[in-house]
Amino acid sequence: MAEFTIPSPLKFLVSNIKQIVTIQLNNENYAIWRLQTLKLFSANGFEGYLTGSQISPADESFADFRLWKLVDQNLVSALFSTISPGILPYILNLTTAHEIWTTLEGRLQPTNRSRVIQLKNELHNVTMGDSSMQQYLAQVKSIVDNIAVAGSKVETEDILHYILNGLPAVYNSLKTSI
Repeated sequence: MAEFTIPSPLKFLVSNIKQIVTIQLNNENYAIWRLQTLKLFSANGFEGYLTGSQISPADESFADFRLWKLVDQNLVSALFSTISPGILPYILNLTTAHEIWTTLEGRLQPTNRSRVIQLKNELHNVTMGDSSMQQYLAQVKSIVDNIAVAGSKVETEDILHYILNGLPAVYNSLKTSI
């Protein structure tokens, strides 16, 4: 049986994934986790293992298959190290990096969509109330940042619109001048 040497880019990825993918995947940060993970895998030549374009060789008895399996299982291990315990049950019985990637996408992408809708509704309804201007703007920024984390964005002009709409009547002269 042939011995295989783990490719240097794979050693780098496996050794450094937790320093480069700085967040652990949970139900609320899929978009950022996906981006960090995909960029790391792509930069090291392993994106195809996630996307399915690097397919398993058909004949399991050949060295090509054994090398593919060695790389894939190291990538599976690396992926597992970046996933929170609450998400792991969804993927425990999956065997390839591609299966894990597509399952996470299927389960967490819809969650992000509903989170974006919830946050945009929150942004639409935010008001200054009794808060200071600094607190109010920090609240708006926090909502906009969370929308970005969920994988969407809000145009600058729309943010201004939401800010102005949430101001109390005492700011009406400012609103009309803008």
